[in-house]
Amino acid sequence: MNASELIFVGIDVAKETLEVAVDDKSKTRCIANGAPEIEALVKELVPLSGRIGVVLLEATGGFERQAAASLCAAGLAVMVVNPRQARDFAKSMGYLSKTDAIDARVLSHFARTLHQSAQRERLLMKLPDANQEALEALLVRHHQLVGMRVAEGNRLAQSHPSQHKSIKAVLKMLDRQIAAVDKEMSGMLKTYFSDKLALLKDFKGIGPCAQASLMGALPELGQLTHAQIGKLVGVAPLNADSGRHKGKRITWGGRTTVRNALYMAALSAVRYNPVIKAFHQRLIAKGKPKKVALVACMHKMLTILNAIVKSGIPWNPEHQKSA
Repeated sequence: MNASELIFVGIDVAKETLEVAVDDKSKTRCIANGAPEIEALVKELVPLSGRIGVVLLEATGGFERQAAASLCAAGLAVMVVNPRQARDFAKSMGYLSKTDAIDARVLSHFARTLHQSAQRERLLMKLPDANQEALEALLVRHHQLVGMRVAEGNRLAQSHPSQHKSIKAVLKMLDRQIAAVDKEMSGMLKTYFSDKLALLKDFKGIGPCAQASLMGALPELGQLTHAQIGKLVGVAPLNADSGRHKGKRITWGGRTTVRNALYMAALSAVRYNPVIKAFHQRLIAKGKPKKVALVACMHKMLTILNAIVKSGIPWNPEHQKSA
């Protein structure tokens, strides 16, 4: 069916509501962001599935997950985009005002554009794996608890002595919670992700936290090209050229959780992984700034890990030749 004959649905997501636009020029309607209302929306859209090109939602701190998963499970073509991408598209099309209704229409318009993109198939949402979702939730909780512990530790250093007992009690409680979450993550990794872990276990620098981040927050590992996985995570250098101006290549965006885990892993790998250590030393010898060299090591590690999982061949230094 020609794109001009298809219907495109944009859904602006908030904590309590969903603003739905069926085609960018239609009148929008607001429904509650709850299970019964989402189920009713799915039942309404499924009969039109043959005419619906894409249903597009904006990532909104997780509040979009139930709607996106339900629509995807019903067989509809669903995409979830970064809010910055949606806003940049809106500005490029002259949408300067911002309301929920305008945002929903913008997303419907954006859906039509993405449907005709060469990247359409890659952008389509896949049905989430229950184990991967559970692991990602544990990973998020781990980072939340660690953040709370850091904050409480900072309070201890600057609080009145009369409050030390209370703060230390909270720190002990947080330590127990972190240990419990880490134990649960370790159990999930061994039970549900043992095949992938067996491939990566000998790669020095990838510890338990990095393993959990890769398995939980990067299900695409081993399914994309090196260029695609690097851009997805946000470690691939991007050109910033215009005319005769040749700007410095930069890295930005991507999966924050994975990027942070790779950063910590790279700090270890440049010391203990012979392949990454040699690569890092070559970059430093060429005069690269230390931070640039470290990000390059993160990129190198990711491409090697992606190649390992894609090939199904356990890590060995020979992977450096194809990474």
